[in-house]
Amino acid sequence: MAADVKHHSIHIPQWKKDEVEEIKKLISTYSLTGIVGVHGIPSSQLQVMRKNLRGLANIKMCRNSLIYRALDGSSDNVKQMDKYVDDQTALLFTNENPFKLYKILEKGKTMAPIKPGGIAPKDIVVQKGPTSFPPGPIVGELTGAGIPAGIEGGKVVIRETKIVAKEGDVVNAKLAAILSRLEIHPVELGLDLRAVYEKGIVYESKLLSVDESKYINDLTLAVQRAFNLSVNSAYPAKATISTLLTKAASQSRNLAINAEIIMPDIIDVLLAKANAQMLSLAGVVSHKDANAVSDKVKEKLAASPKEEKKPEAAAPKEAKEEKKKEEHKETDIAAGLGSLFG
Repeated sequence: MAADVKHHSIHIPQWKKDEVEEIKKLISTYSLTGIVGVHGIPSSQLQVMRKNLRGLANIKMCRNSLIYRALDGSSDNVKQMDKYVDDQTALLFTNENPFKLYKILEKGKTMAPIKPGGIAPKDIVVQKGPTSFPPGPIVGELTGAGIPAGIEGGKVVIRETKIVAKEGDVVNAKLAAILSRLEIHPVELGLDLRAVYEKGIVYESKLLSVDESKYINDLTLAVQRAFNLSVNSAYPAKATISTLLTKAASQSRNLAINAEIIMPDIIDVLLAKANAQMLSLAGVVSHKDANAVSDKVKEKLAASPKEEKKPEAAAPKEAKEEKKKEEHKETDIAAGLGSLFG
């Protein structure tokens, strides 16, 4: 047995050796090596895909056994890629960013009819509603394929939405033909990027599938929250220092005004506040006793805007009594402060 293996290894065809060496050379030449699935892709469409990727990526079609040999003869990191070699496989070599490459390959995929004997890649659903078919044998064909159909308004209609094949089911010839006539194309054709190797790291396709808009929104939200946290906790940073200084200046100004601290920057505000309070008090006193304020103050009161009086609702007896008490208090205050304005 050992002799047979040795004899077999000695007589490996030269073209296979050359193929393995070429793959190893491509792996070392390009910054990125990808394993792609090509199952079910017609050779004509595969040629179109290769043409579309020309200048961006180099697709290498070869036997899986030769891919295994080439990977086994490469570095330890590259050897990890062998677990992604399965079924119909091709190698892809490029210097492009792996995330951008994945996006390009996904964008290049097209939908196609499923072939008889094909495996449903997902649940295949036929929707309820009218079709473009005129009455005829098609009704029986639909029914025979498990699709409830009838005739309404001179057209063939599908009477209810139905899953005609679940993911993993084998689609028979009858159903495949009907789905094609209904223009239901459940098969996605394109290069299926299983994994890529770049600079010692292997990226599986699920890691390369990034929703860019969600990623950008998440980053924006994170920046906003970090900014708010820095400002609210008064943590100085390059991005927030101007906001923190503005906030601190505003808070210190408000504190000085409310505490009535006399400073050059707020003296005008304090004087305006005092003047407004004086006029308000003078208005109350003048309302009780016109002679209690000076003529100068009366002029200021006359020049100040008047507040519109709202009609008072009928007050209960208790409220009227409370109002009389307040009026007596105001009269006492006015008598005591009258000298300030006389």
